[in-house]
Amino acid sequence: MVRNRRGLAPWSLSREAGIESATVDGTIEVPQYVQPVLDTGFVDEKGDWKGAKSSDKDFIAFQTDIGIANGANFITPSQNPDGTWPLDMTGFTYVMIALKPTNGGDVAIEAVMGPADVSYANLSPVDAASSLLTNEDVSATLESAFKDTSQTLTADVWNIFKIARLEEFKLLQFKITNNSGGASTVETAFMRLV
Repeated sequence: MVRNRRGLAPWSLSREAGIESATVDGTIEVPQYVQPVLDTGFVDEKGDWKGAKSSDKDFIAFQTDIGIANGANFITPSQNPDGTWPLDMTGFTYVMIALKPTNGGDVAIEAVMGPADVSYANLSPVDAASSLLTNEDVSATLESAFKDTSQTLTADVWNIFKIARLEEFKLLQFKITNNSGGASTVETAFMRLV
């Protein structure tokens, strides 16, 4: 059942009092029902449509790095056919990183700036492979947005981690350092979450 009521606009008190000199009808129809609304985005200040983000349904940016020596590192994601390099975190809050090494043991994982030949919004070149910095705790000191110096991985299975503090970075890549004690082939994949 839909119920409507009539309300008075602030400028219409004289009309309600019976003075007919008011030129505008001061009553406003106020619908009294619940209506579902779907938010699919917004129009920005330039008039361009910006759709609302949703989490990735599946992991993206699969990459395989073969024979990474102990103490050596690699950058992921690299250029992929699906165009997912580097990761654009605009509108996303978290990123999940999945690693599948052939040799179990420790790795270091650090969030770094994307490649120099890709612009960060309208800025180019960037300091490629440098640490992404933030001051999330509202201190005056910048610190690494994400740096895990020792994470133990299990061999031949996907090790999956959810990472915060990387929202809104446009050129996100990860530098993975193999500290497992031997050479390892490492597969990586990513999922961005709203």
